[in-house]
Amino acid sequence: MIGTLMMMMMMMMMMMMMMMMMMMMMMMMIMIMIMMMKMKMKMKMMMMMMMMMMMLLLLLLLLLLLLLLMMMMMMMMMMMIMSNYDRDDNNDDDENDNHD
Repeated sequence: MIGTLMMMMMMMMMMMMMMMMMMMMMMMMIMIMIMMMKMKMKMKMMMMMMMMMMMLLLLLLLLLLLLLLMMMMMMMMMMMIMSNYDRDDNNDDDENDNHD
């Protein structure tokens, strides 16, 4: 029960982090767009900047996905370990009952 709750909490935290990151990225994009408008840059420069930003965003998203995968793997491992321990305990109990 506690394990499941912990997992839920972790998932919620990760989701919140993802949302925050997305919001930050959007803000950054808007800020850069405004700055460009003010400076009245050449189109080529603007395109280059946009491309760079997009690349950075993609990289960040990939990193977040990797982190999520790692977390999921860890959770799966924990679940496996917990279930194994439970099974061992049950087996021991059965053996003791039989001996009596």
